[in-house]
Amino acid sequence: MTPGSNIPLSTARVTVDVAAPVRLDVSGLLLTADGKVRSDDDFIFYNQPSGPGVAYRSGGGAAPDAITVDTTALPPGIEKIVVTASPDAAGQTFQGIEPTATIRNADDNSVLATFTPPQLGTETALVVVEIYLRNGAWKARAVGQGYANGLAGIATDFGVTVEEPAAPAQPVTPPPAPMQPPVAPPAPAMNPHLTPPAAPAAPPAAPPAPAAAPGAGKINLDKGRVSLQKNQTVSLVKGGRPLLSQVKMGLGWEPAYRGRDIDLDASVIAYGPQRNHIDSCYFGKLQIVNGAIRHSGDNLTGEGGGDDEVITVDLGRIPQEVTGLVFTVNSFSGQKFTEVAKAYCRLIDAGSGEELVRFDLTNAEPQTGVMMAKLIRQYSGEWEMTAMGDFVKARTVRNMVKPAAQAL
Repeated sequence: MTPGSNIPLSTARVTVDVAAPVRLDVSGLLLTADGKVRSDDDFIFYNQPSGPGVAYRSGGGAAPDAITVDTTALPPGIEKIVVTASPDAAGQTFQGIEPTATIRNADDNSVLATFTPPQLGTETALVVVEIYLRNGAWKARAVGQGYANGLAGIATDFGVTVEEPAAPAQPVTPPPAPMQPPVAPPAPAMNPHLTPPAAPAAPPAAPPAPAAAPGAGKINLDKGRVSLQKNQTVSLVKGGRPLLSQVKMGLGWEPAYRGRDIDLDASVIAYGPQRNHIDSCYFGKLQIVNGAIRHSGDNLTGEGGGDDEVITVDLGRIPQEVTGLVFTVNSFSGQKFTEVAKAYCRLIDAGSGEELVRFDLTNAEPQTGVMMAKLIRQYSGEWEMTAMGDFVKARTVRNMVKPAAQAL
């Protein structure tokens, strides 16, 4: 499994063991729909090895610790069990000791799936996998979310009272709290991704409606094209109705120095309500979420007018499990964004060709990745777009998954 992927469970009883080159403490937490335990009794670990439907098994150092979940014995209202792990040695991180979770049929011990969280470093505790209920069926999802302040940080984050006061949870990989709708002033935004339209689209002759001043409330599309500045947000609502049609996110750039090609790759990363990675659309995977998001293909030079890469998003067909989209741009060849001129992204109505929102990158940093913009689905069903312009060291979309999740 890869981070964010899931499988349906073919059995009612599963065991999750977590192995590593060092001794690990493994635990399980029973969570309700709000992502919290009902009480400290829902924290299953070596000092409290059993609870309704969930049991802890020690490996004694010779075998990995494990959590067994009997989905038929879980109390009403429990919708998720998260399985966590932390090194037994105090203060030890996961640097260089990659753990592997194995999900097994608890009745015959057959392997259903395995998962090794990638790129671990300063984490001292992990949410490794979760067993969760979706539409009446139980599934398992690979998570790999890390915390820098140990098992106490995870426990506190899920509502468990610890005997010694724990510092607030400090997730160093995407935290589990559901994304909340932005409240003015808007939260930092994400990045849009792009692919080339057949012909360059010229901006409308009418001047764009200015974006809200920094710190002001969000605006909508009623006054026409919106020009965003970094961290500003626009609600994709027109005439009081959410925009749920097909839109295109276009990206354009030019080399900063004449005669030099620059190969940038635009992508969009889809996340669920707990900032869990669902899928990424890029030049190597041109369609995701059943075709609701499509990439036009790779532009290797940045030459020519109009958008260089375009990503088409059918807002009305985006599955409900997708609540956030982050549009990113990477330089796989290693060229820095200080070598790029006139980089921008723009949101276009695919039906009319009308440019709805534009964001021009006015500053560049000597990095290989940038989060351009994000689209967040609100509880009301409408989408909001926030300009980001945040640079990171990342040459591929895979390396953007973690920083983009943190920016949601």
